[in-house]
Amino acid sequence: MIAKRSVAFCLGCFGLTLTSYSVVIAQHKLTLPKYDFSYLDRKINGWVDSGYYNGASILIAKNDQVIYQKQYGNYKPETVEYIASAGKWLAAATIAAVVEEGKLSWNDQVNKWLPEFKDVKGNATLRQLLSHTAGYPDYQPKGLPADSYQTLTASVAHILNLPADTLPGTKFKYGGLAMQVAGRMAELATGKDWETIFQEKLGQPLEMKSTHFVPVDHTPGHNPMLGGGARTCLKDFANFLNMVSNNGVYQGKRILSLQSLQELEGDQVKNAKVFAGEYVENARATKRKDIYGLGEWREEVNAHGVATLISSPGWAGAYPWVDKKNHVYGFFMSRIKEMKNGFNSFYASPVLPYLVRDVLTQVAHPELKHGYITTPDKARLYYEELGKGVPLIFLHGHSFDRTEWDPQFFALAKKYRVIRYDLRGYGWSSMPSEVQKALHADDLLALMDQLKISKAHLVGLSLGGFIVSDFLALHQDRLWSATIASSDFFKVNGPSQPWTKEEWESQSLKIKAWQQKGAALKKREWFNALTIRNGQPVENLRQPIWTMISKWDAWQPQHHEPRFLLGNDLEPKLKAQAITVPVLFLTGDADAGHKNKLLEAIPSAKQVFVKNAGHVSNLENPKDFNKKIQAFLKSVH
Repeated sequence: MIAKRSVAFCLGCFGLTLTSYSVVIAQHKLTLPKYDFSYLDRKINGWVDSGYYNGASILIAKNDQVIYQKQYGNYKPETVEYIASAGKWLAAATIAAVVEEGKLSWNDQVNKWLPEFKDVKGNATLRQLLSHTAGYPDYQPKGLPADSYQTLTASVAHILNLPADTLPGTKFKYGGLAMQVAGRMAELATGKDWETIFQEKLGQPLEMKSTHFVPVDHTPGHNPMLGGGARTCLKDFANFLNMVSNNGVYQGKRILSLQSLQELEGDQVKNAKVFAGEYVENARATKRKDIYGLGEWREEVNAHGVATLISSPGWAGAYPWVDKKNHVYGFFMSRIKEMKNGFNSFYASPVLPYLVRDVLTQVAHPELKHGYITTPDKARLYYEELGKGVPLIFLHGHSFDRTEWDPQFFALAKKYRVIRYDLRGYGWSSMPSEVQKALHADDLLALMDQLKISKAHLVGLSLGGFIVSDFLALHQDRLWSATIASSDFFKVNGPSQPWTKEEWESQSLKIKAWQQKGAALKKREWFNALTIRNGQPVENLRQPIWTMISKWDAWQPQHHEPRFLLGNDLEPKLKAQAITVPVLFLTGDADAGHKNKLLEAIPSAKQVFVKNAGHVSNLENPKDFNKKIQAFLKSVH
């Protein structure tokens, strides 16, 4: 048997495909879990098919073993691409190697090596130059040539006379010019040019044969040299990430010390002011200020402030990351062809760690039954099932997916046969068609039929609650009980009221306006609406809700949505029959003042309030939500 690290080495050096990797595994009797990357694959294919990229490639490794690798469009394993700001990580790591030799110090001031910097810019330290806190302008001012100079000597000469933005250490301002000065300091300290330093410290030891910083390309977005000029291929950058994830060791050889990595990954923003709207706030929905190290973003940190998800995304789509909690690293390589329909390459790629984590969660629970059912109109619905006993089905809210029910799914599986699934148009399930006729309730019926469930308890929140209401009106004979959380009558046209020409044209204008604002901004607006109450953020909702909204394909606001729900057709259907199924309305106590007309339409229903919770009560107070659900289910049986 060969070592796990050797398998990773074979892939990293020779760019083996997933098929050839499977052969290696088989030959050496190594077994890997079966990872389902079909949704991640669909996501990237969608980006390419939509014309955002001409091609792309991705490599994902866990515990030093490549678990997924694929090329899309016109990309091949050996494709070399400019990676913009993803190269900042390489640049900072290269300088760390020079610091290790004792030729530089992180606290060296610019004027020690470049005495011509006689203004306040000369007081900035090497540490501040690489953490965007040096007070330098981010890029050359408008009207001056871009920094596409072929040498750092020329670049620094054109930075010298620029006015400082602020005092060193006082503000975080992401950019590229300060890193040029850091690179020039390394050149002076070693007596070598930047490309030679990089090749000696990282390129050659990590076998990054296709990775270079020169010649600098004049294309906008491919410069300056350190901050935006690197080009690489998939396997090269994966070798670098392998080293980072192994605490500075690559193939048994130490490349960087643990102390250097701690410097690179530590909080280097310190007391500098961080303005609203920086990358980590937008990509991870956090107001933290300790967002940057040296050449890399600290996307997530643990309770002790130690970075657990680090990255260095490029504006054009390149996204390398290391997920320390899950022992995963990955590299998505591409270059934007056209930003359209609200797509933003810088904020699209950071969804990838979330998608990988969903796959890992699935693998971590071998007892979990999962798969797809096919509806009569050929849609595929992804479901997960756990536990034994009376069936209990959970239906998630709009812009969410099945993972909304994590706090309930695993807890209640101890007593019930629990099923959760992605609604059509969400998560891993099929996207809808604008002309489809099927209701969400029809999809639920198909799911129950194919899973051979004659009767079930239903629990739905928000959109999921609308579906439970529809199913109650259409198929109460298939129910043991119905729990409707944070839901009322949904006052929209139902199937009996087709789209009019005027409505269609109005929606077309709304779609255009949504896309002009952009998916990233519109998602953040929706996220804020769900997680801010009385002007204050609900902290324990932010991470789980943003994770789901980030993954959401946002099909609904960008299309003429078919009549998925009964809408205005629901009330007459309910009134035309006697509801004999036990019905529970679960409401967060923050919404206790809301008069629920649906509740009034079902006289036998009862309402219970979840303490210290609002609209998304199952996530805001899962303990009390679960307590109320279990008490109700127990009363039914």
